[in-house]
Amino acid sequence: MPRRPAARTRARASFLAALTVTALVATGHPATAAPAPPAADPLNNAFDRAAREYGVPRDLLAAVGYGESRLDGHAGLPSQANGYGVMHLASNPENRSLEKASALTGESADRLRRDNAANILGGAAVLRDHADRLGLDRAERSDVNAWYPAVARYSEAEGTAAALYADTVFSFLAEGLTATAPSGEKVRVPSRPVAPDKDEVPAAGVYAQSPDYPSALWVPASSQNYATGRTATINKVVVHVTQGSYAGSISWFQNPASQVSAHYVIRSSDGEITQTVRDSNTAWHARSANSSSIGLEHEGYVDNPAWFTDAMYRSSAALTAHLSARYDIPRNRTHIVGHSEVPGNDHTDPGVHWDWNRYMQLVGGGPGTGGDSLTFPSYALQQSGSSGPQVKAVQQLLNAQGYAAGTADGLFGPATKTAAQAFQRARSLTADGAVGPKTWTALLSAGTTPALARGGSGDAVKRLQRSLTAALGTTVSVDGSFGPTTETAVRTYQSSRGLSVDGKVGPATWGALQAGR
Repeated sequence: MPRRPAARTRARASFLAALTVTALVATGHPATAAPAPPAADPLNNAFDRAAREYGVPRDLLAAVGYGESRLDGHAGLPSQANGYGVMHLASNPENRSLEKASALTGESADRLRRDNAANILGGAAVLRDHADRLGLDRAERSDVNAWYPAVARYSEAEGTAAALYADTVFSFLAEGLTATAPSGEKVRVPSRPVAPDKDEVPAAGVYAQSPDYPSALWVPASSQNYATGRTATINKVVVHVTQGSYAGSISWFQNPASQVSAHYVIRSSDGEITQTVRDSNTAWHARSANSSSIGLEHEGYVDNPAWFTDAMYRSSAALTAHLSARYDIPRNRTHIVGHSEVPGNDHTDPGVHWDWNRYMQLVGGGPGTGGDSLTFPSYALQQSGSSGPQVKAVQQLLNAQGYAAGTADGLFGPATKTAAQAFQRARSLTADGAVGPKTWTALLSAGTTPALARGGSGDAVKRLQRSLTAALGTTVSVDGSFGPTTETAVRTYQSSRGLSVDGKVGPATWGALQAGR
């Protein structure tokens, strides 16, 4: 994590003058009344109530909360940005969303910090205020896609960082999620096709590519937050945890006042990487090791292992392996270290939940280690009574996208059928609950829709390769590398579906796959 608290970029200084404050009348119970029993599913109830009260789509509200906190309120303790609760209501010189939420809801700042239900209500109020300022009418507010610019404003970041924040939230809506809160309560957001209105956030979709690591994006830090050049040879990689969100950390590095930076930031949900400082320059992230190291920030909090996803581990390890090869850094724990292990530092990241054994195995292991349980040479019809690994894959995919298929036990029972039918209805497929080629194709391709072409790589390419295997009925090798074979398969698919044949995967090709064509 950086040396100073992270924060969002400039907030509008005059918003307090425009707020309409609604006083809430507190209600109490007689001293002799027995305390009410705790409600079941308090987080789900809180999201439902806040969505109704402020006219914010419930799933959008839950996706924002998940992206900010993984639904962990951290018992009222602040983030690096001095943000609080499930919705990360912040109180710092450049982001006053906590005070704004208090003014809008009438809740005290202390209750907003500590009470999940109040915090979620406050987050909904702030989102609605952004929507009102954007001029969204009732009809527009009922369309989740119209909320994209309001979500970008909720980040209190600007430009590319705001777009990254909003894109992350909408990727949760596209992919669906089943999140487990610290209490054990599950919060689900079903997947759905999304087409966010990005007109108000022009930075989206124009990200630059990293100059040092082609798989990463490039969003440069302020030149006042790092030193040009190196005074020592690069000989180590330092692993950090942001204690905040992906976009928030990138935004903080762009703030000249922060005096901190890192070379790369890795997103929790899908392993996306953004470079903010060139390898050849000295980022300010680890005191005594700055001049001789590359700093990697990982989105999350040290006390919550839910942030450390498989996608994050694999993406970060691939980056570290690349850096090791490029700069001749030995692949051992002397040269690949945590922030807490650097002399002269007082930080604890990456913390006890970071799996060093797994990470080092991924850094040192060759490609293709381990199975992903979703890849098969062909995809057979799965229906009530079916069993085996492909049923388990169906269950995993449905659960991951927010459709409750039950335990992924490889047995196609009533819960799996009901979830499959719900997914099919959302995709306008025949809702018979049987998973054939069309449903397989839609299931395997569901999620974000990045532009892909020859030379691309990563999990999105694997998702494409699996869905092409299901759609074409012929095996497309799933290696995460968009090479000539994948390009040929894309051309074959485009030709057979009446699409423009260019061998590239854009909105039309993704749309056809996600519709099960």
